[in-house]
Amino acid sequence: MTTTVDFATEYSEFASRLSLEDLSGDTIQAAKTNVFDTLACAIAGFSANGIKDLTALVTEWRGKPEATIWSAGIKVPAPQAAWVNGAVSHARDYDDTHDGAVLHAGVSVVPAALAAAELSEASGADLLAGIVVGLELACRLGTAARIGLSESGFMYTALLGTFAATAAAARVCRLDARLTAHALGIALSQASGTTQASRDAALTKRIQPGFSARTGLFSVAMAMRGITGAVNTFEGGGGLFNSYLRGRYEPQVLRQGLGRDYEFVNLGYKFYPCCRNTHTSIDAALAVRERLAGDTNSIQEITVGVNQEAYEAVCLPLDLRRRPTTVVQAQFSIPYTVACALVKGRVALEDLTDAALKDAKVLELADRVMTYVDQDILRRSAGSISPAILTVKGHHGVHTSTVEIPRGHPSQPLSPVHFDEKLQSCIRISGREWPAHFTENMRNLINRLEDLPQGADLVRIFATTTE
Repeated sequence: MTTTVDFATEYSEFASRLSLEDLSGDTIQAAKTNVFDTLACAIAGFSANGIKDLTALVTEWRGKPEATIWSAGIKVPAPQAAWVNGAVSHARDYDDTHDGAVLHAGVSVVPAALAAAELSEASGADLLAGIVVGLELACRLGTAARIGLSESGFMYTALLGTFAATAAAARVCRLDARLTAHALGIALSQASGTTQASRDAALTKRIQPGFSARTGLFSVAMAMRGITGAVNTFEGGGGLFNSYLRGRYEPQVLRQGLGRDYEFVNLGYKFYPCCRNTHTSIDAALAVRERLAGDTNSIQEITVGVNQEAYEAVCLPLDLRRRPTTVVQAQFSIPYTVACALVKGRVALEDLTDAALKDAKVLELADRVMTYVDQDILRRSAGSISPAILTVKGHHGVHTSTVEIPRGHPSQPLSPVHFDEKLQSCIRISGREWPAHFTENMRNLINRLEDLPQGADLVRIFATTTE
């Protein structure tokens, strides 16, 4: 569907004029929460597979020292820094999630915005405004879409994150509406992000949001040099919604309350470091485990019903999901994560490592997990994060648990204590030594982000670590 004015033009006007004075205290705090969680997840990603190799590659290329690779403490061209930082933020699959839009927003937006802040010497207020602009665009695009990931073939985290990262970097660099619109059009020529990476459990699954962040910096730089991009970026005949998403979107969802109501405040934050479509199953498994008082020895069969999206993303092929050989396979596995929850009473970062995947008791129980598409769940949640119905049969009888909404959803949010505990778990697996008061220092710096003369001062938190 085409309207008189493309949403890219409307959003560019909104983004270019947004200031923190336009935002409520709760909206600003929601953006700061996202920054805190994204940086925590990045710390966990420091030791994740593929990150050192990616960093080594970019380090070999070097180039103009503009922005910092967080995990290495070195400066490289801003697009390359955003690329690595986006990958490291998403590597553990522990980052934010919008359950309706079915995407992660911060992992493309925050790295792009921080790289832009280093490049442009933007203030903390401009950095924060850019982050709001980026998070909001990702969530609006995702909630407007009316086609599921498996049908479209695109991961919305990366696809829509491309435009979100571009909008964020444009606002940080204080581009006007015209240049912002051109930057978004330039981004359209580069947008991608395939679901095949997760289907094949490829390391590129965790790198795709980095591609999006890198594209954001590329697109802004080209727009600032006078290179023009498409104008009808989102709603044109060859734009985002028609080319990528088969014209299936709701224009009114894009525009409703723009500048007044913020969709990104509905982002949720994860309790478990794995695909969001495993979380309701994990919650259900933990509820059953409590009824069994932790006794899993007599379990004979476990069945889990989910919607079609979840079934395709985290249940197939069943043999591989029962016996994952890589961390990415385990992150996208209901059989493995459910078995882990039942056996260990948790699904933590330590349970998603190469060593943990060899746990014989977990694997033996995973072999007893059967998954299916539950038609009732499919009817009421076809395109969103799936509810789950889990049934455990054994000598102890039959126990069933149904979970509609996963923990960490805005209706069941993490508390400040949970966020601090999450950061501590990320620190433990980072492979680095951190100062004793790091959590307090990080939180304090983010809390006064709008008062920092330079937003890039936030990057200095990573200078306190040693390998």
